[in-house]
Amino acid sequence: MKRISPYIRLMRPANIITAIADILAGTAVAVAAPRLRDEMWERYHHAHIAVLWLIVATAGLYAGSIVFNDIFDSRLDQLERPERPIPRGDVSVRQATILAVCLLFIAILAAGQVAGVSVGLACSIAILALVYNAWGKHQQILGPLNMGLCRGGNLLLGISCSPRALAAWWFISLVPICYVSAITMISRGEVHGTHRSVLWVGLGLYTAAVIGLLWLAIVLATAILPILLFISLFSYYVYRPLVRALHEREAQYVRQAVKAGVLGIILLDATRVAIFAGWPYGIMVALLLPASQQMAYYFSVT
Repeated sequence: MKRISPYIRLMRPANIITAIADILAGTAVAVAAPRLRDEMWERYHHAHIAVLWLIVATAGLYAGSIVFNDIFDSRLDQLERPERPIPRGDVSVRQATILAVCLLFIAILAAGQVAGVSVGLACSIAILALVYNAWGKHQQILGPLNMGLCRGGNLLLGISCSPRALAAWWFISLVPICYVSAITMISRGEVHGTHRSVLWVGLGLYTAAVIGLLWLAIVLATAILPILLFISLFSYYVYRPLVRALHEREAQYVRQAVKAGVLGIILLDATRVAIFAGWPYGIMVALLLPASQQMAYYFSVT
């Protein structure tokens, strides 16, 4: 177990759960309309088979991409994050690279079991993640957008089990693009703190995501009150630490805001599931949050 533990820490298991929540949210969109649901059942006989393949794909994409993140940051982490597996010497750069390549390969192979468009999305996400790790993270504006596109693509990957649903609902990926762009922007201050203006921009992007959820709820939800409760829970979870970071602007509070933002993706996805599939299914996705929080006690999120 001691040999395996550094590799598990590299892959950020608590974060992988948030990626799985994206797939469940995308699947909820894909089965929302009967004509789209019929198409998916006709193709796969049992829809859960497609969902399981996409879960494997997203886990591989996220884990492989985050390992590449630590590979590209290995020299910087020797100064700023010496506790991470690579600067500690627990995992070599060569070993980490082999792991990351294998994970991305498995992800693309799994996506290929679902649909051609799923493979295209998986490859696009992998490329976007590599671009972010190698270049985007150093760009003030394009970097957060780059990471937001990765998460938006992950939601689309979940919808891709029904290509017709993907064509009809692609625009809802704008919500995670805004939200994750905000998290990425805020995360720049995890080590040394940040300027208040950055946090205000992040707050604005959070609000844009909430407005997007409210619009979907008004247009699509049959029972608006439960959806409003989901949106309120999500808002409280992510706004509270961000407002504290706005007042303090110290690195520790920024890290708390980023951690809440990352784990809050589960509540964001649960809200989407509640809108498209009904609030009981939304609760089932929201229950992934305690599991992710528990893992966050043992494995780094940021």
